[in-house]
Amino acid sequence: MFTLDNSKILKIIGRENYLFINDFIEYDVPTLIRNASFLVIGGAGSIGAATVKEIFKHHPKVLHVIDINENNLAELVRDIRSSIGYIEGDFKTYVIDTGSDIFEKFIEEQCSYDYILNFSALKHVRSEKDIYTLMRMIEVNILNVIKTLKKASSKGVKRYFTVSTDKSTNPVNMMGASKRIMEISLLMFKDKIKINTSRFPNVAFSDGSLLCSFINRILKGQPLVFPKDVMRYFISPYEASLLCLISCTTGQNAELFIPKIEQRLPLTSFAEIAEKFLNHLGFELYICNSEEEARNLAPTLPAKGKWACYISQTDTTGEKEQEEFYTDSDLIDWTRYKDIGVTELSFKGNQELLEKFLSELERMRKRKEWTKSELVNLFKEILPEFDHFETYRYLDDKM
Repeated sequence: MFTLDNSKILKIIGRENYLFINDFIEYDVPTLIRNASFLVIGGAGSIGAATVKEIFKHHPKVLHVIDINENNLAELVRDIRSSIGYIEGDFKTYVIDTGSDIFEKFIEEQCSYDYILNFSALKHVRSEKDIYTLMRMIEVNILNVIKTLKKASSKGVKRYFTVSTDKSTNPVNMMGASKRIMEISLLMFKDKIKINTSRFPNVAFSDGSLLCSFINRILKGQPLVFPKDVMRYFISPYEASLLCLISCTTGQNAELFIPKIEQRLPLTSFAEIAEKFLNHLGFELYICNSEEEARNLAPTLPAKGKWACYISQTDTTGEKEQEEFYTDSDLIDWTRYKDIGVTELSFKGNQELLEKFLSELERMRKRKEWTKSELVNLFKEILPEFDHFETYRYLDDKM
């Protein structure tokens, strides 16, 4: 019915030029990629897949990709073969869970990689809606990162990169807080392996995102729904891949990369993007007064060149009106890169505090008993700035 390549995504999010390209070229990242070996964990998601494709284009010596989604991995290979083709280097994909003993065997038997990039994450704020998904989020976002770092440092990997989020800055939800603790966990290994991370804005139309749901709603003939009072920063998947690769290959040890937002990355409302998205498809927004009205009108409005939309009030747990990438206490170097700021990863606490946190998590998991309030309080012990915003209403309770 339609396609959304990166150039079209850029126009829909209200920009004309890609960020990070000049830094990518100036620091000669393509040469750093060429003839290097890579393991990409979570490489079949939107950001991971975009990064895998960018690495592939520059002919690495080894490119191995791990993900638990076999369908997305198959599509990634088809996409690469159909758009780029082949390389002389060793390109393989594996359906493996990094939390499993299978991953341990895999990493033990592989030759050492130059770079490991970890994109595996539970990224939805809604993941704290129940205690089971919440613990899985903690497992993936924190514990599996520590596990892969231990393996990477023991195998002589040169650099390890993983993705953080803008929501880790002054977090108000468990997802953002888990990513902030992930950042802290990286510091445990800085004397054993070079580590870097980047706080991301929203990657437009990435898997599972609200904008991705726009595509699914169109394909299924259903209404679009978006909040009226939320502003976000957006980048394209291609830009996300550049930011990751610049951070991974050129950063100094234990650094946090953030995009420059002043004059380069405007705050944009979901309503603006919805309108541009529908206009791109030849439709106009038709604002409905209720979810029921939107569902009822969705089948008939397209014939009139309109699409049913419902604008909701933000009333769910853990949502900010707008995101931020750094705090007032962070010392940001804005001069090294054109489109990126850099600061040192920092933690006001100590390693004993982190070890206590991990020990208590292990105790909860062994006894197979935990509550959300216990986990929130445990997070607050290590993150005094964590101001959990609880409404007892979650996105799964809305259309």
